Amino acid sequence: MKPVSHLDSYRPQITAGPPPVPDLSMPWDARVARADGYDLHLVHRWNQAPHVAAFWRQAWTLPQWERRLEEQLAGDDDRPLLISWHGRPVIYAEVYRAARHAVARCYQARPHDLGLNLAVGDLAMTDRGLVRSLLPRLTDALFEADPHCTRIVVEPDVRNTRAIRSFEAGGFVAADEIMLPGKLALLMVCRR
Repeated sequence: MKPVSHLDSYRPQITAGPPPVPDLSMPWDARVARADGYDLHLVHRWNQAPHVAAFWRQAWTLPQWERRLEEQLAGDDDRPLLISWHGRPVIYAEVYRAARHAVARCYQARPHDLGLNLAVGDLAMTDRGLVRSLLPRLTDALFEADPHCTRIVVEPDVRNTRAIRSFEAGGFVAADEIMLPGKLALLMVCRR
């Protein structure tokens, strides 16, 4: 495991609560996704879309997504979010505690490190600069919501060059290639 910072070994091991829900300013808004109704059907549909399924590999059935969202909502490890732009949901996101995720086997995660997964649901909304516009606001909001968090990590599939370019433009720096279940990923870090 490569340390992302030389300070990693000096940090006390403290416990962090559930990941925060970011408070975004207009034209953005984020809210916790529900495990039923509109939210469930939207998350399910977006994850069936070929441009999402190719990298997320979660083109699951509706009941599987219902169980997944229920588990996320019942636990303290990650939060499923719907992010809206001008009132329209456009991005499915998962904010997670990196120290309690598979990524923690690949770098020295601190208890308050946050991880982030993002997917633009509708293909028609891709290549519009949405993620590039959102990321600085989202990372600032997450750092503000958890003052002990000093790093946010993402782990896009190395083949997902569109996502990697967006994360770079949004302030993330490549740290290392890592093996995660089902993919070779690029660990990228945004520091406070």
